[in-house]
Amino acid sequence: MSASVRGPCQRSGERGERLEEEAAAAGRLAEAPEAEECPDVDSDSDWEMEGIQGPGELLKDTLYLRSCQAHSVVPASRFLHLGSTPELNLRHRGLGSQGAQTLASALTSNPYVKRLDLRDNGLCGAGVEALAGALSKSSSICDVDLSDNQMGVVGAQAVCAALMVNPTMQKVQLAGNGLEEHAAQYLAELLLAHTGLKSLDLSYNQLNDQAGEMLGPALAENTGLTELNISWNHLRGPGAVAFARGLEANIFLRVLDISYNGFGDPGASAVGEALKTNNVLEELNMSNNRISAVGALSLGLGLRVNQTLRILVISRNPIRGEGCFGVLKSIRDNPMSALELLDFSDIQVDREFDDFTSSVKEVLPALHVKTAAHGLEYKKELPPIFALSLSASAPK
Repeated sequence: MSASVRGPCQRSGERGERLEEEAAAAGRLAEAPEAEECPDVDSDSDWEMEGIQGPGELLKDTLYLRSCQAHSVVPASRFLHLGSTPELNLRHRGLGSQGAQTLASALTSNPYVKRLDLRDNGLCGAGVEALAGALSKSSSICDVDLSDNQMGVVGAQAVCAALMVNPTMQKVQLAGNGLEEHAAQYLAELLLAHTGLKSLDLSYNQLNDQAGEMLGPALAENTGLTELNISWNHLRGPGAVAFARGLEANIFLRVLDISYNGFGDPGASAVGEALKTNNVLEELNMSNNRISAVGALSLGLGLRVNQTLRILVISRNPIRGEGCFGVLKSIRDNPMSALELLDFSDIQVDREFDDFTSSVKEVLPALHVKTAAHGLEYKKELPPIFALSLSASAPK
């Protein structure tokens, strides 16, 4: 298992070695025999840093520089200049697993960083394992982005174990990491154990039916998560139904993005059943899920009684005019509906539907309906978790 997970990481490591060789040739990574500090770090010398930093920050930088030298890694100037800034953004830096190890040692002694962004750094399983120790001990980091790092199941196991013992963490992004059903068991354990986690991004992975069957029951028991993005995965068939049933029992989730999966009509029907009893969910994105008019009508059964959903996006589904009519009729028949935005983008409707929409707006004046022919500017800004899926036309 480890060989298949770490294969891509080896390529990332080779890339990191080439970068280090180029840096050495340029004079940025010079060998220093018996030296205790890494020389020529950007434009700052230790004397310059000593004049503007406190003893704790100077010690932190010294530890980091020594770790960089020990691992033959070019120091990240942004970390050296961080000071007491609460956000550390090192995305797209090609840190690799070695860079992650040096950073982990420094983060352990840093009490200031609250948001850590390491997106797209080729960390792979080994790099995430190295960072997991720092994340488990940090009392300040509450928001971490480890997306696009090819962590696989090895990294997922490490990061989930670390987060489970750190109640400080509130937002975690693990998009684009090749997570499959083997990683889902660790994600499910995280959902069951961590009550402080508020936002989780699992988009652009390969979570399939088996993953859905593990994540659904965990979602049902989760107490704390308010935003979940699981778009661009492979939740279909029984896995989609199991996941939707988890939504039925959940009493905390307010924003859910399941777009670009393959829920189909069975999944849409299960979501409809969930909406009958769920009285918490406010925003739901189901776009591009292979839902037909039959599935749309089943979804409508839940909309007929639901009183909390404000935003529903079901664009790019083959529900045709019949499905649009069915959904809108269900909303009209629910005088307690809270819907403000109903998005049918890229679905063709006729003039009869437009006339019906006008009549529904007389009953529900706050409702905005978007179709292929009639775009609109919804006044309330959509949350960040929706922005990616609504604008995406192809996976990363």
